[in-house]
Amino acid sequence: MGANENYDDKTGFKSLQAAKQKRENGFKSEKQTEYERLINSLYEVLPTLTHHQFKKLKKIFHKQFLKKFAKNLPPKYGSLNTGLTEPEVQMFFRTIDNPKLRLLFSYQAQLGLRVGEAVRLNIKDIDFQTRELTIKSEKSNTLDTLIIPIPLFRLTLEYIKPNNKQIEASSGYLFFKEEGKYSERNEQYLSKNYVRNRFRFYVQRAGLDKVYDSSDETNYDRIPRSLHRLTTRSLRHYAITSFSRQTNGNIILTAKFARHRATGVTLTYISTTKQELYKEIDKAFSLEQAERLKKSVTSSY
Repeated sequence: MGANENYDDKTGFKSLQAAKQKRENGFKSEKQTEYERLINSLYEVLPTLTHHQFKKLKKIFHKQFLKKFAKNLPPKYGSLNTGLTEPEVQMFFRTIDNPKLRLLFSYQAQLGLRVGEAVRLNIKDIDFQTRELTIKSEKSNTLDTLIIPIPLFRLTLEYIKPNNKQIEASSGYLFFKEEGKYSERNEQYLSKNYVRNRFRFYVQRAGLDKVYDSSDETNYDRIPRSLHRLTTRSLRHYAITSFSRQTNGNIILTAKFARHRATGVTLTYISTTKQELYKEIDKAFSLEQAERLKKSVTSSY
C-alpha cells in the first residue's frame, strides 16, 4: 500500500511531494534552480553595490569563468617551442646586469621554479649543510624538496654575503622588495609582475623577443594583448627539458623534478627541435632498414 501511494505512474516519481516540487520548478535540475536563485539574488544586490564593489565582484566571476572553461581551450602557440634553447639562455643571461634578478632567473632555469615560487624563496628554506631547498609548490600547495646544484649554491652564497642586512630586514626573503620604490603591496619580496617586466626587458635587450599572436580576451573591458613566445615560464620549460635530456628521457624522474602529479603534464614542457626530431626519425628508420623493407615487399610478389 505504502509503495503504491508513493509512486505515480504518470510522472514516474516515487514521492508525490518530490513530484510536486519538480512541477513547481518546471522540471529543472537542482543546478538550474540554484543558478536561477543566484541570478535573482544578484539582481537584488547589484543596485546597492558601489563601483569598487562591482568591479571586485566582476573579477571574482571572471576568475571562476576562466577556472571552469578557459583551461579546456587549446593553447594558441600549438607546437611552437615556448621554451628557451641553450644558445638563447646564454644570450639572455649575458644581458642581465642585476645580481638579484640573475640569481632569481637562475633558480628558474636550473631548478624549474615557477615565478611565484622563485620570488618567495626564503633563507629559511635552504639547508646550508645539505644544499636541500624546500619549496611550497604553487599549483599543488604541497611541500617538495630539491637539491641546489653546486654552481647555483655558490652563486647564492655570493649573493647573500653583501645583501645579508636587507635579507634579514625583509624577514629572510632572498629577493627582497627594492628599497625606495613605491608599491602598495605589503609583501616584502618582489612582485611577480615586476619580475615578468624585467624578464621582458632582458629578452628584448638580447634580441630574442617574438610576438606570435594576440590574446582573445573574455573580459569585455580588457584590450587584447600581445602573446610573446618567451615568458618567465620559458625558463621552467628550459630546466625541465634539460633535466629530461640529462636523464635520457626518464619521464618518471623528470615529472618528480618538475613536481608534476601527472607525467602527461610533464610531456608538454619537454621541447624537441625539428632537427632533433628529424635526426631521431633517421635513426629509427635507417637506410638499411628501408632497403630490407623494400626487398621483403618485392620478394612477396
